Amino acid sequence: MKILLAEDDKQLGESLQAALALEGYAVDWMTRGQDILPALDVAAYDALILDIGLPGKSGLDVLQELRQRATTLPVMLLTARDTVADRIQGLDFGADDYLSKPFDVNELFARLRSILRRSAGVAGPSLVAGELEIFPHNHEVRFKGEPVLLPAKEVAVLEVLVRNRGRFVTKTRLAESLYSWDEGVGSNTLEVYISHLRKQFGGDSIETLRGVGYRLAL
Repeated sequence: MKILLAEDDKQLGESLQAALALEGYAVDWMTRGQDILPALDVAAYDALILDIGLPGKSGLDVLQELRQRATTLPVMLLTARDTVADRIQGLDFGADDYLSKPFDVNELFARLRSILRRSAGVAGPSLVAGELEIFPHNHEVRFKGEPVLLPAKEVAVLEVLVRNRGRFVTKTRLAESLYSWDEGVGSNTLEVYISHLRKQFGGDSIETLRGVGYRLAL
């Protein structure tokens, strides 16, 4: 899963980027409000963590413009302001959730998982496709009721495919969900992950449409 983090506090931004990466997210971090919408135009993200008090263009202005585009990208607002009026304004502008500083990073993780579940139309704590089940909160994978141990990147590929079950996902979209801007990607890395997953779940578990991408067939 790929997250865009917009936070101008250097210490907090670095800490959140590192913590989210340890949770298995690919994270791009920026500090200026005017850079966010252009970034969303050129890369696919699964959620936006957005500080309200950004320089150049406020987080609320960014959120308002984003929702005027009719996009359903999940957005979590971060802010040092904690009045009821501030929370109402943020939610009315289209935020999916609102977290006041200071906060516990584990609460951020839980709220992020919640808005990601809602965006995928999932009510429970797990993602299910046939006999495959993924628990995003601890990256556990089960197949036919039995645990399957997978490297973090392979779990991330599988999660994107499950969330898009029934649709082909492009190679570009899958690669973007795995790596942030400053990470290098090998030319055949994705193919290696797909090959390993097919060995785990069956050769026909993931379909390939040449020139288009991959689709989960479980």
